[in-house]
Amino acid sequence: MTKIAVAGKGGSGKTTVAGVLARLVAEEGRDVLTVDADENPNLGISLGLGVEATYGLISAREEMLPDGPAMAMSMEEVVERFATQAGERLKVVQVRKFDHFRPG
Repeated sequence: MTKIAVAGKGGSGKTTVAGVLARLVAEEGRDVLTVDADENPNLGISLGLGVEATYGLISAREEMLPDGPAMAMSMEEVVERFATQAGERLKVVQVRKFDHFRPG
């Protein structure tokens, strides 16, 4: 499994780059999971979900508050419950900002 992170300062095109990379990899026939942890979560829009569907992804973010129910879930459970199909081989899930990263 390959993991790609797109990071940079505000306004640098992170969402656009992440969306293009995700679509290109999916078009090659690989399954892609995009995780939008941006403070301004618009990756769903970039992937073609539209504003309403992207706004609907916020439910995952809200349940991932430090005392929310999703914090006790594994990443697989979060994806199963909250990810939305954004293409034939492409899924997107919004998560809250990560305070600490764990390897894996």
